[in-house]
Amino acid sequence: MPLAYDRLAEIPVATDPFPHILVPGFVPPDQLDTVIHDLPPISRRGSFPIGSLRFGPAAEALLHDLAGPAFRAAIAAKFGLDLNDAATMLTLRGRSAERDGRIHCDSTAKRVTILLYLNRATDAWSRHEGCLRLLRGPGDIETYAVEVPPVNGTLLAFPNGPTTWHGHKPFVGQRTVVQLNYMTNDRAARTELRRHRISAFLKRLAAAA
Repeated sequence: MPLAYDRLAEIPVATDPFPHILVPGFVPPDQLDTVIHDLPPISRRGSFPIGSLRFGPAAEALLHDLAGPAFRAAIAAKFGLDLNDAATMLTLRGRSAERDGRIHCDSTAKRVTILLYLNRATDAWSRHEGCLRLLRGPGDIETYAVEVPPVNGTLLAFPNGPTTWHGHKPFVGQRTVVQLNYMTNDRAARTELRRHRISAFLKRLAAAA
């Protein structure tokens, strides 16, 4: 899939409130609708390992590129990191509930977090609901440096650390995001994926009940 690697290379690393890159339109506009069409329907909140889901060809191609060496090399170069041997974890979220978006830093098992937003623009995002905020601290969702509407193939990436606070105002409904993490080690990746697989299995049981 022709992703906007040129834009990724050109955009400098921002430092406020912590190092990150924000790349609008990383999935080009002429590809976005096809990718969204090829995503599986998800009716439950939570992160689902991509191996537990079925995708159409355009979404499969996107995920293949994200998991590949070219994207890994681009992220490593952008942040000056050695990610050659970093294990990966790739998941998909499709729904957001009232309790999602609480202020947090990601697990220390995750060296780098990459979020790719696959939603069309709606009035909800213009009201700031569900728009990820990069925060100056853990105390207040309104104390933010950057707000990211989760739309139009926007890519957000940042190395994790003790001050990488982020969250969003409550949003209930479809909010699709591909989550890619480069992990500290393979064991951490397996542990996180096992947790997500168990959670996905329990959600399927609940839906079938």
